[in-house]
Amino acid sequence: MSFIQAARRRQIIGAAIETVTAVGYGQSSLARIAEQAEISKSVISYHFANKDELLEQVVAQVMDDWAAFMRPFLEAESTATGRLSAYIRSRLAYMRDNQTRLVAVAEIIVNHRGPDGRPVFAERDAAPVAELVELLRSGQQAGEFRGFDPVVLAMTITQGIDGALTYWADHPGTDLTAYGEELVTLFGLATQQPRSIS
Repeated sequence: MSFIQAARRRQIIGAAIETVTAVGYGQSSLARIAEQAEISKSVISYHFANKDELLEQVVAQVMDDWAAFMRPFLEAESTATGRLSAYIRSRLAYMRDNQTRLVAVAEIIVNHRGPDGRPVFAERDAAPVAELVELLRSGQQAGEFRGFDPVVLAMTITQGIDGALTYWADHPGTDLTAYGEELVTLFGLATQQPRSIS
C-alpha cells in the first residue's frame, strides 16, 4: 500500500468515526461517510469492499492504536502491581483523549452483526479481559497478589474502566484521571496479599 493509499484509508476511517458518532450505526451509510470525507462514494468503494469492511477496519484501527498507546506504560513496569496500575491509568488516558473514536467503536461493536446474526467483534471484545487475566495470574504466581478468581476480577476491572465512557458521556465534567486513581486504589486493595497478624 502506498503512502497516498494509506493516507486516504485513514481519512475514510476518520470520516466513518465522525459519521457514526453523529448519526449512529444504523444511519451511517457509505454516502454519508463520503459526504463527511468530502469525497465520492466510489473512492470509498475503491479502498473498502463495502460498509461492513469499513466499519470493521474502524474498530481494528482504534483497538490497535489503543493497545499501542498502552504498551510502553506496561513495559516500563517490572511488577504485576505496577502493570495493573499502568493498565488502568493508560487505558483511561487513551479514553480521555479519544472520546469520539471510542463512542463510535462502542456503537459499532454493539450493533454490528455477521450473516448468522452473531456479534462480529465478540472475540476482539474479549481480548482486554484475556490480557488482564494473564496479568493477574502472573501476579499470583509471583506471590504479589492474593488468591482470587482472575477471570472474575478481570471482568470487574474491565467493566469499571469501560463504564467510565458511558458515565463520562452523561457527566462531561468528570475527571477521568481522578476516576482512574480511584480504580487503581480499589483494585490495588482487591489484589493485595492479606497482612499477617503478629
